[in-house]
Amino acid sequence: MTQTPLIICDFDGTVTMNDNIISIMKEFAPPEWLALKDGVLSKSISIQEGVGRMFGLLPSSLKEKLTDFVLQDANIRDGFLEFVSFVRSNDLPFYVVSGGMDFFVHPLLDGIVEKERIFCNHASFENAYIHIEWPHTCDEGCTNQCGCCKPSVIRKLSDQKEFLIMIGDSVTDVEAAKLSDMCFARDYLLDECRELGLRHLPFHDFYEVKSGIENIGEVQAWLQNKSAGANLLK
Repeated sequence: MTQTPLIICDFDGTVTMNDNIISIMKEFAPPEWLALKDGVLSKSISIQEGVGRMFGLLPSSLKEKLTDFVLQDANIRDGFLEFVSFVRSNDLPFYVVSGGMDFFVHPLLDGIVEKERIFCNHASFENAYIHIEWPHTCDEGCTNQCGCCKPSVIRKLSDQKEFLIMIGDSVTDVEAAKLSDMCFARDYLLDECRELGLRHLPFHDFYEVKSGIENIGEVQAWLQNKSAGANLLK
């Protein structure tokens, strides 16, 4: 039986050229953020704890400056617009699942990816310091305190019959990559895929991702079946 492809894509450092949370911290946070970042990367503290405490260092009064900074600083990776057009024209299920914050993820993807296809965290500016809320926390199948738990989101979207394609770059993508049938990886995640022996392809831009997906046998079979079914309806 032909499997339906399901494409899950990270945002920071994947859709965008840089990690927007790291950029924000470098620009606005006191030096304490560095130890938290190192703790997350070494996995000595959870992503949820580390990122929550990082943003807790920033006054809520910075909201407008933070938003303006990210919108000016962030660059969309080459080929992403064409890639979104490709998945849309072929009815390939595609979702952005991000450990980033809604105040910059949604504006940067506005007019590109529908909001209902975006999963990310929520930053609250109601108190003196920024407080992060986690609408997509770990389900009973994960105990890693991921924050935005990509494996948990995948389990909500998938019935285990799909051919799962993961696109990512960082420590927040490792657990999702372990669930994938094919992972497009760069930077930290690429090293992890190699070390863990996961089926993967490296990428620098979304032209490479598009080409790679088009050449996956399982995707080719699904597209062919879809095309044959469309022709029968004519």
